[in-house]
Amino acid sequence: MIYKVFYQPSFTEVPVREKTESIYLKAESEEDVRKKLANRKYNIEFITVLEGEALAYEQQNENFKLETV
Repeated sequence: MIYKVFYQPSFTEVPVREKTESIYLKAESEEDVRKKLANRKYNIEFITVLEGEALAYEQQNENFKLETV
């Protein structure tokens, strides 16, 4: 499955909506996503599964790139 992860790049700063970033990741489950990203020290805000029309829409975005972890 493909997951979209919304995160803040730093634990030391107060989360601010305008600084939220996102990445796309292939994983088996939400738990698997968290394990794969554990060493990056991201402040993960939200993880969502992309499938069907939502995935097709995101793939049209020029910033769509699957992270290799």
